[in-house]
Amino acid sequence: MKNLTKWFLFMSLWIFAACDSLLNIDPEFTQDAENFFNTQEDFDRAIIGVYDMMQPAYLTIWIGEIASDNSIAGGESVNDTRGLHEIENMTHGGVNEELRAVMRVNYTGIARANFIFENQDKIDFAGKDRILAEAKFMRAYFYFNLVKYFGDMPLIVDRRISINEIPNTPRTPKAEIYAQIEADLATAIEVLPATPSEVGRLTTGAARALMGKVLLYQNKYAEASTVLGNLIDNNPGGYALFDDFSTLFFANNQNVAEDVFTVQFSGLQGGDYGCLICLNGNAAVGFHGIRQYNGPLYADGNSYNLPTQDLFDAFQEGDIRREATVLDLEAFIAAQPNSEDITYAIGGGGHTGYFNNKYIKRLDERGLPDDDLTSPLNYRVIRWADVLLMAAEAFQRSGNDDRARTELNKVRARVDMPAINSSGEALYQAILEERRYELSGEGYRFFDLVRTGQAADRISGFVTGKHELFPIPQVEIDLAGGIWNQNPGY
Repeated sequence: MKNLTKWFLFMSLWIFAACDSLLNIDPEFTQDAENFFNTQEDFDRAIIGVYDMMQPAYLTIWIGEIASDNSIAGGESVNDTRGLHEIENMTHGGVNEELRAVMRVNYTGIARANFIFENQDKIDFAGKDRILAEAKFMRAYFYFNLVKYFGDMPLIVDRRISINEIPNTPRTPKAEIYAQIEADLATAIEVLPATPSEVGRLTTGAARALMGKVLLYQNKYAEASTVLGNLIDNNPGGYALFDDFSTLFFANNQNVAEDVFTVQFSGLQGGDYGCLICLNGNAAVGFHGIRQYNGPLYADGNSYNLPTQDLFDAFQEGDIRREATVLDLEAFIAAQPNSEDITYAIGGGGHTGYFNNKYIKRLDERGLPDDDLTSPLNYRVIRWADVLLMAAEAFQRSGNDDRARTELNKVRARVDMPAINSSGEALYQAILEERRYELSGEGYRFFDLVRTGQAADRISGFVTGKHELFPIPQVEIDLAGGIWNQNPGY
């Protein structure tokens, strides 16, 4: 893997020599920046290259859970993906491979999107506006990830950046980045279709949902309530809550009406442990699997991202989302008719007895060998329940408790939980708690705690004024000539 600055250069020059088989060109390496973008097919290949950089979703699932009170890192040992154990313990610093991967992946996606815009005027064809809108959506998504993790970051729009420019490219205030994110999403909302042209393509509903989330993260509650309220009231994609939460995260229930913004995966190999971002499958699923498991329903894995007792105990009595979210392995084994024949191993990186039951390897959902890396289970970036809960929060914070209760109770009714009738601060806290019940295991928790000011009360070792952001990878600061100041406290 190349460092961040080299990625800017190489991905601009060799953007189409990606790991994903969808981007293979025959013969390889015969097209470069100067003789591409001459046909509609070139633009189609280029936008697939941008989509490709959303696939390292395992980083979001891991860090968003492990940094919070929801999970521990797990794994074979504390030296197995050491960066995740440091994040779990709030001892992470500027040398952390997982955080460096977050930065590289998102800037690579931005570089690929920018490369399309640099060449957008070379030819015209029907449907080019949709490709450009998809590129703007994904550029907004990548910048949103960077702002959530690191705060101020260099903002580069519509052009490649040379390796010689990096030392003179300062970090841009996050307010300016958010303005660019909003502008990109506003364009995407106007251009993208209500329903996808093919499974997995972006839609105006996805853009509206992401816009609502971006506004919520800036505490722009009134604006967020307008965007999310309009999405719910008009519902351009025909979105709805899936009836059976207990099976929602099974592979045969993918791309249903609940899915608003989803990263697609397949069971093909694509890459290996040396290039997780090259994979066609969802790497999180195999890594979440039960170590050396031999028994029904589930398949063996690497025991990463293990839910905590605190999360298991947080669910209210009778809430079916607990079992759907958190696998209590010993209870599951005890309920099997052949329980004495079921075996598994405990990793040295920590053990809670619980596993992430949303993104976990099951026997009938495996891809090609190595099936730790080839899960076809999609990552749901935003689903309809998240939209309803974001809307509930935005309405409550804007003074509309009635509408907030309406959206909140839709989510609770789906799992037969009693309606919430509170108001004011009690209602607000109920909405935040509901986000944990509904969305745990999906990578939201740490960022929810930070943006709502509750992280210090819930996360052991969290230091206010420091851990709201992750550190800038030190090697990137060095490569930028030292003009990027490290985030406070690191």
